[in-house]
Amino acid sequence: MTDENTQGTPEPEGSGDTPFQFTDKRKVDPESGEARETSGASGDQGGAEGSDPLAALDFEPEGEAAESAEVLKAKAEAAEHLDALQRERASFTNYRNRSLRDQEAARTQGTQDVLAALLPVLDDIERAKQHAELSGPMAAIAEKLDASLAKFGIERYGAVGEEFDPTVHEALMHSTDADATATTINLVVEPGYRIGERVVRAARVGVVGPE
Repeated sequence: MTDENTQGTPEPEGSGDTPFQFTDKRKVDPESGEARETSGASGDQGGAEGSDPLAALDFEPEGEAAESAEVLKAKAEAAEHLDALQRERASFTNYRNRSLRDQEAARTQGTQDVLAALLPVLDDIERAKQHAELSGPMAAIAEKLDASLAKFGIERYGAVGEEFDPTVHEALMHSTDADATATTINLVVEPGYRIGERVVRAARVGVVGPE
């Protein structure tokens, strides 16, 4: 009897023998990432919201974001073009400066060659001046020649009384004087000629210096 009564008595709710159950009400399957189908009101609401919860998201830039991307791209291209232009300009500037230097060097060399060819004539004219043998038309021609040489930067130098400078003077004779305090030029055999700072021919002189 005891066994029959015991078997017929219902077990109370919440006893330890009743297994715990739960219902997964998530709308998206965590494993597949797809929306679950629901029934009743929930199904209607799910259908209204759409089967893909990510469908409403837009990952393509639009509006200001798209405009900003285009602006950045345009700025990058402009920077590249500017850099190329600056390099080209620097190259052209270097080429122009080098060409100007070459032209100036060629001009100076040409003037020097002409001057070297005229030196014998210029020496004769200078000797004639020292001996007062130039007069009338010849004196005028000599002055015009000096003016023409000056236009090309040619300078005649070397005069009595100048201090001797071995870098621009060539001493052909040397004498001493007890009263002399420095070595100076006392005789000009041939004047010197220079173009700017370039000496074409050193002045050939006689000098006098202290004992």
